[in-house]
Amino acid sequence: MSDVEAAGALAMAGLAASEIEGDKTPQQASAAPIANCANCQAPLGGAFCQACGQSAHIHHSLLHLAEEVVHGILHFDAKAWKTIPLLVAFPGRLTRRYIDGQRKNYVSPLALFLFMVFLTFFVTSFGGGQLLTRDANIASLTNHAASAKLRVERNELALAEARKADAGVAGVEKALAVSRKLQHEAEQRLLYVVSPEKVTSEDGVELREPSWFNKMASKIMSSPPNPNANFPELEKTFRHAAENPELAFYKLKNTIYKFSFLLIPISLPFVWLMFFWKPGVTMYDHAVFVLYSLCFMSLLFTVLIPLSILNQGWLIGLLVCLAPPLHMFVQLRGTYSLGKWGALWRTCMLLLVANVVLGVFIVLVLMMSVH
Repeated sequence: MSDVEAAGALAMAGLAASEIEGDKTPQQASAAPIANCANCQAPLGGAFCQACGQSAHIHHSLLHLAEEVVHGILHFDAKAWKTIPLLVAFPGRLTRRYIDGQRKNYVSPLALFLFMVFLTFFVTSFGGGQLLTRDANIASLTNHAASAKLRVERNELALAEARKADAGVAGVEKALAVSRKLQHEAEQRLLYVVSPEKVTSEDGVELREPSWFNKMASKIMSSPPNPNANFPELEKTFRHAAENPELAFYKLKNTIYKFSFLLIPISLPFVWLMFFWKPGVTMYDHAVFVLYSLCFMSLLFTVLIPLSILNQGWLIGLLVCLAPPLHMFVQLRGTYSLGKWGALWRTCMLLLVANVVLGVFIVLVLMMSVH
């Protein structure tokens, strides 16, 4: 997804979420005589149709079309400012209130999930994609600089041989000067893309650590093929992805973006199993719980992207280890009115299930994205 596509997707997310919310902000009625509704032809008695709810005043201007776009996004954001703080700090209270019918001031879980998915991949397109490109540039420029250095060494040896033979010295010196210039240019380009704080090695250059995806690809390619693999098609898929990790990551990101909604039906049965004997708890309650939980995890991942760009590894590790289990525990207690021990063992089970589901989901998405 390009930066322009990501920005457009984010705007569409706000509009789609606003439509899901079904906002009915009052508008002024037209000064024209009120007759029948343009949508259902029912007689009109005010600013809105009493049968279908459509506004009596029908706009036909480009200015109003732009106004609807801005209003849809801003109205969604107004509700989001009330929803997101509760989602982060008091997720159980938010989930319980929505289930109980207190919905006017909060974004619905489905609309918020839709918006968070768009937001996550919007940030990823500006953050994670650029980091992968940076790693690829560093690898390419490193190889180029190494080749240039090798040419310089060969020309230096050739010059030494030419001086011993006292023949062709001028030509070899010219070739050596050209190769040294090329080496200098390659090293300067490499220095340009490497962060300044990392330039501390004995050669003056210390490369940035490659991304986790490139590390995994290198490890896969360095290991020999296993003819006795239990899942040969899966191994073949991973090796195909490792041949071009940047392209594989791009396809993986876009496939996750398209099929992220599958996490909802995959998760629901496992949540139901933890409460099937509890009276008064319905599948609708579980759906709201899962949607708001996925919204928080998506928001957490979105926050991790800029932290990775700033090289805040300790903070990323702290958030990844503490935020998900703590959020699950608080949301379980508040949503289902559980005691500490009831919420604790369900949190442990939910963490286990979440890791299994996420692992299976990533494998399936990877298999779909590389073919």
